[in-house]
Amino acid sequence: MIADEMRARLAALNPTRLEVIDESEGHRGHAGYRDGGQTHFRIRMASPDFVGLGRVQRHRLVHRTLGDIVPRVHALALELSDA
Repeated sequence: MIADEMRARLAALNPTRLEVIDESEGHRGHAGYRDGGQTHFRIRMASPDFVGLGRVQRHRLVHRTLGDIVPRVHALALELSDA
């Protein structure tokens, strides 16, 4: 499952809070949806690794950490904080 892969990789960023939410079902019939879901995700994450980083830097760090997972999903919403 993609969500499990995301959680495993994001553990490297020392999260104090981590939610990986599959929102695919809410996009049924829209672009990028596939039967079985795993196309639209929301990540809510807090990490001390984000301290001192701006929003774009945090997003880039998460994308780098997720690596080859990112092109396998249609949409990825990120809510990131350092607290």
